[in-house]
Amino acid sequence: MREPKMCQIVCKATISDKQAKELKEKIEDEYRVNMILDNLPLVVPIARPDRDDVVFQGGYHVGVKGQYAGSKDEKYFIHNHLIFLVKYHKDENSDLSRIVGFEVKPFSVKHQFEEKWNDANTRLSTCHPHANKIVINSYTPQEVEAGKDIIFTYDVGFEESDIKWASRWDTYLLMTDDQIHWFSIVNSLMIVLFLSGMVAMIMLRTLYRDISRYNQLETEEEAQEETGWKLVHGDVFRPPTNSDLLCVYVGTGVQFFGMLLVTMMFAVLGFLSPSNRGGLMTAMLLIWVLMGLFAGYASSRLYKMFKGSEWKSITLKTAFLFPGIAFGIFFVLNALIWGEKSSGAVPFSTMFALVLLWFGISVPLVFVGSYLGFKKPAIEAPVKTNKIPRQVPEQAWYMNPAFTILIGGILPFGAVFIELFFILTSIWLHQFYYIFGFLFLVFIILIITCAEIAIVLCYFQLCSEDYMWWWRSYLTSGSSAIYLFLYAGFYFFTKLQITKLVSGILFFGYMLLASFSFFVLTGTIGFCACLWFTRLIYSSVKID
Repeated sequence: MREPKMCQIVCKATISDKQAKELKEKIEDEYRVNMILDNLPLVVPIARPDRDDVVFQGGYHVGVKGQYAGSKDEKYFIHNHLIFLVKYHKDENSDLSRIVGFEVKPFSVKHQFEEKWNDANTRLSTCHPHANKIVINSYTPQEVEAGKDIIFTYDVGFEESDIKWASRWDTYLLMTDDQIHWFSIVNSLMIVLFLSGMVAMIMLRTLYRDISRYNQLETEEEAQEETGWKLVHGDVFRPPTNSDLLCVYVGTGVQFFGMLLVTMMFAVLGFLSPSNRGGLMTAMLLIWVLMGLFAGYASSRLYKMFKGSEWKSITLKTAFLFPGIAFGIFFVLNALIWGEKSSGAVPFSTMFALVLLWFGISVPLVFVGSYLGFKKPAIEAPVKTNKIPRQVPEQAWYMNPAFTILIGGILPFGAVFIELFFILTSIWLHQFYYIFGFLFLVFIILIITCAEIAIVLCYFQLCSEDYMWWWRSYLTSGSSAIYLFLYAGFYFFTKLQITKLVSGILFFGYMLLASFSFFVLTGTIGFCACLWFTRLIYSSVKID
């Protein structure tokens, strides 16, 4: 610490034909080398003359491709000499220092050595350990050639910094521009205001007409127009087909909602520090497991409302359906990574720990929640259900279920897609994403948008005397997951240069899992909003 080193030799490596080919591929694909010092990632400072400041790039490139010394052919040069700069903050009361920055400048140098090779003690003619200049005189870059030796060297310099240890991550977290995030928020708020206006209009019109009816002031024409949703009062709370599956999805959605809400609150308050690698994922998994209690409770409450009696079967489905699908996809993708002998593969011990969490904590909690939910009295419908179902009249083309469901997903996706770009970039291009304040705002906007679009379309559906709203309300806002997956495909082909089949399968496998999770979350929000809305409007109606 605080002892500069010049021209330190790491090793001399002879490059084989295969290694030369691989190195050239890595340089062509702009691969970067990442390092960590005291839990700080390595950055390369890049000066921006247009803005008179410095930006930082995570990791340094393996090498560069270009022409040298008048040669017309492009050649591959490897970065084999690294100049590290370690920034430290000195404690005022003691002589102790803490590392607050880790930068590097990479060079390609064709090293020459005097006399014979003697490992780290070899004297290099291209580099002098006691000179002020790091690389003496002009030098030739090190070309990647099969059968040739490459000598790897480094320098370490230390620089005192005013940056406090507590704020050493600010450089990394300020790599992104806040302006675009504010644009995202404003864009989303415009959608919310538009939808809120529509919901307010529907509510006021509905309530106003009810009052008019009670006071016997309506005209014949108004009476005819308003009968739509009131006509189906005897069927609107009739249990849907596949009601068991709906209960399971709603329970899982509640579990997701709880997990995201708690995780984001912890993140916004600063508990999930970027220095704790994997802390965010660990927190999400643990909170997901604990939220099993609410999943069981929500699914059994809804199941009892649908007059179901087999609470154990609904509990088993809630505990195993979504986690089973997720674990299946994850296991297949992990097996592919294992097959590629990648260090990114999740070890068997971690997989076993995940299964243990699922069976040992999540499943019992779902059962506890289900038992508590089923012990409660059933949720009573505000109006009685007729014994014989009413026939649904022929619907206009724009009220076709497929059309309204697909239209309903556009606005929730539109509210989050700008922020989604940054999330995808942080996951797939290894950039830092720790702007949780923005993310929390976008999450709130997503909840409001999903709820409002589901209510608006549910109201139009009931006005058309179509009372089968249960599944449609779930699918209306849930269809935003389709657009999420399509956007992921667009991102893959426009932003990522992935050529290997396994890498492509990994991307689409994980994005399919993310889209399915998004479907469950947004669908549940839309369904719960519609359930509240229908109960509210039908409880205010006098039925003769």
